[in-house]
Amino acid sequence: MAEEAREAERKTLEPLVEGFGQWLDEVRGASPHTLRAYLREARRFCAWIPLRGKTPSSARPSDLRAYLAMRRRGGLSERSLQRCLSCVKAFYRFLEDHGHLEEDPSSSLRGPRTRRKLPFVLTQREVELLLSLDFGEDFRGLRDRALIESLYSTGCRISELLGLKAKDLDLQSGMVRVLGKGRKERICLLGPPAIQALRAYLPARDRLLRDGGGEQEALFLGERATALSDRRVRQILRDLGLRAGLSRPPTPHTLRHSFATHLVDRGADLRTVQELLGHSQLVTTQIYTHLSLERLREVYEKAHPLCK
Repeated sequence: MAEEAREAERKTLEPLVEGFGQWLDEVRGASPHTLRAYLREARRFCAWIPLRGKTPSSARPSDLRAYLAMRRRGGLSERSLQRCLSCVKAFYRFLEDHGHLEEDPSSSLRGPRTRRKLPFVLTQREVELLLSLDFGEDFRGLRDRALIESLYSTGCRISELLGLKAKDLDLQSGMVRVLGKGRKERICLLGPPAIQALRAYLPARDRLLRDGGGEQEALFLGERATALSDRRVRQILRDLGLRAGLSRPPTPHTLRHSFATHLVDRGADLRTVQELLGHSQLVTTQIYTHLSLERLREVYEKAHPLCK
């Protein structure tokens, strides 16, 4: 009977989880990836809390700490545990906003201190090797060049780039309107190589749609005139990285990190880089100063006679 009661409790909590998902989407503007991850974690939490004879509304800080400890014992890394905590805190903000709480039990919780790893970036020479490849003049080649040039020129997240529509481009002024995290709109800039690559790609895109009878709005398309997927872009980059002889295959985020690092290396101020990347907080952008310092140290240790 106890198990049946807990199952009944879990079912009554499902509408609450669905409401949380709607709140994340409509109020917080969460990305599809974040939405899926947070809903998965919220369902796991709502299935666990009845085992302690509690509901989310009656849980105390000690219950939430016990949940996080259980997740840690389950093998979560510190970084994943931090994301788990962020989800729990967001869930309780939702409950508080909708009048389900008198006091937020998650407000006193603090996550583990994590040492942020410096991201992998390509050198400027490696980017040149990647972009100097012969992409070909067929639809795939024109698309892939436009895709890679656009990623490196704008510093966009892959979700932002794949969310672009052809109407978002202004090639005359070299700008593109991007919808970023939290559905915040910003303007990204296109350099001459990206503009040239997009001018070559767009007629091929139009022909593909015309021949296939499609009306797809997405800027970057697959060979069947459907929107290009994140997975396909990652595969394209892996293949190009191998062809270019890079020591490590790049990802879309590698190009974003490389874009920002190369700007800082060449003297761009952090506020400008923050605006171009769409970071809400400057502290997120500051990692690129650390990357530049690491690079300075590498050059110093190779060049200074007393370091050999």
